Amino acid sequence: MPVGHYILADNQDITRIGLSSIIRKLCLSEHIREISSKQLLPALLKENPEAIVILDYTLFDFSRIEEMINLHERFPFVRWILFSEELTTEFLHYIYPKESFNIIFKNASIQEISKALKDVTSKKRYICPHIEVLFQHTEDFEKKEHPTLTVTEKEILKLIAQGKSVKEIAAIRISSTHTIITHKKNIFRKLDVNNVYEATRYAIRAGITDIAEYCI
Repeated sequence: MPVGHYILADNQDITRIGLSSIIRKLCLSEHIREISSKQLLPALLKENPEAIVILDYTLFDFSRIEEMINLHERFPFVRWILFSEELTTEFLHYIYPKESFNIIFKNASIQEISKALKDVTSKKRYICPHIEVLFQHTEDFEKKEHPTLTVTEKEILKLIAQGKSVKEIAAIRISSTHTIITHKKNIFRKLDVNNVYEATRYAIRAGITDIAEYCI
């Protein structure tokens, strides 16, 4: 297994300690730097221009996506592992086509985290399976003609994609379960889907809900 230089960029002590332990246990590297401030990152990247950076983008003081883009352009040989709990669909649409970026969510199992670390250290790309599936055939999806959902149907579909049950949706919308069931059937018929997973995938691709709300 090749050895990489790791930079753990996360302001949560427990996350940095845990990742460092996994990296050493897998014998991936003894070259590990830990930082909790964004200001320290550029200097470390200058010293290690081919480093593997494990970064929680949402917690690491980035105020806008342009800052992440700027770092990526300044250090094109750095490999990034985005290790987070919340990544917006807009952010993921920018990141997904770029081979330097790898994505894994913090609620992943140790086995999945270990696989991600091994793959990236071996210069293979790793994308969280949920995201990989949901981004498949995106271009085909965008070219298709899509059914017209009413405002109410879109709101209910978003709640379905967030994992809400019929009873929960009825309570949120102050409606009867029978009404929600009828709306759900109409949504599934219009989308030509058979289950919640397929409906959720449509909701994410259509921008009705955020991908992080499904993956977390």
